[in-house]
Amino acid sequence: MNTLFVKALKNGFDMSREDAVALAQTVQKVFKGIKEVEDMSLHKDIRSIFYELHQKNLLCLRREEVKEKGKSIRKYYWSYNTDGILVEAYRKPIQEPQYEIYKKIPENAWLLHSCNT
Repeated sequence: MNTLFVKALKNGFDMSREDAVALAQTVQKVFKGIKEVEDMSLHKDIRSIFYELHQKNLLCLRREEVKEKGKSIRKYYWSYNTDGILVEAYRKPIQEPQYEIYKKIPENAWLLHSCNT
């Protein structure tokens, strides 16, 4: 899982391999080899990272409703999204030819810019 997770991070966030390895190690330390981690046990900075990983479909968030002392409480649990990790790890990056971005700028933007210079 580690190598695939590193590839998924690298592809998903367009980061260097070294940064992806460091982030993967941080996430693995939080999970400590267990399947799920309770959200309330996370530091706010780690929780923020987990939400970003969730947006990239690399982590799943599960909600559970439990009764404690007569009150209904929602608990949230994080887990790896194995399918999302596989998809992102093997995704081929889209490479646009150099200067291709300029074709996406509307012609009137070029005309407006040329009038102001």
